[in-house]
Amino acid sequence: MTDILQTISSNKHFEGTLTKYKFKSAALGGLDAKFNLFLPANAANTKVPVLFYLAGLECTEDNGAQKGGFMRDAASEGIALIFPDTSPRGAGIEGEDNDWDFGTGAGFYLNATNAKYSRHYNMFTHVTMELPQIIEAAGLPIDFKRQSIFGHSMGGHGALTLYLASLSNTKQYRSASAFSPVCNATRAPWGKKAFEGYLMSGVEEAKGVYDATDLIAKTKEPVHILIDYGTVDPFLDQLHPEDFLKAARDAGHDEVQVRVRSQEGYNHSYFFISTFAPDHIHFHANFLKA
Repeated sequence: MTDILQTISSNKHFEGTLTKYKFKSAALGGLDAKFNLFLPANAANTKVPVLFYLAGLECTEDNGAQKGGFMRDAASEGIALIFPDTSPRGAGIEGEDNDWDFGTGAGFYLNATNAKYSRHYNMFTHVTMELPQIIEAAGLPIDFKRQSIFGHSMGGHGALTLYLASLSNTKQYRSASAFSPVCNATRAPWGKKAFEGYLMSGVEEAKGVYDATDLIAKTKEPVHILIDYGTVDPFLDQLHPEDFLKAARDAGHDEVQVRVRSQEGYNHSYFFISTFAPDHIHFHANFLKA
């Protein structure tokens, strides 16, 4: 392996290895970026397919890796997992740490066009292009021809929008899933705040680009999407899963292509996520191993 990546820690886990790396990120304006990578045991002999997990507001690269409960099933399926951070860190932009739901820890998986943020806040490029390129250059045994993506809350928004955006050009991801995602971000207070801050033209610029409901409405290609949300989620007014489901059905995507499941009595937490983690890993395995 080259010295592109600096190893921070490494732990044996379900016969595989969970390693935390850092590197200088060009996409994030030269700042250090960290991510966790789980490699299953079979990666010692062959390149393996990969699943990206995008975490939610206030989270880091550690939340999904430490609390998601994904590794046992990923190990049994022979799938690698990549856990990026949720934003650049240490940009030093005035006001970026004033609120918990904007700035540090809240990158919203977009590329900023507002000049104040556009040097550093480019999580879309960081996740879709930079991380695969860095990992390949480092010689790690991942087959990026077989990628899928999932996430939670803001990261569920990221997973759905990155997947749907890729269908019309790169077809980078084979499937997407989400736990309690922000499904209609241009209608959600979290999304509006992010778009008004990061984008030159605010919410108008985000429509059709960074809103999963807008994207599914105009997607004609077959899709593979699974969404779970809890019926007692305190943030349901931010999520709008019913908007996404209606737009998907109106666009001709049936319950085989788009499944949206309400889970009785579950909330927004990693207790909810880890309960349904096996379902999501096996869902993606259907497409990653096909």
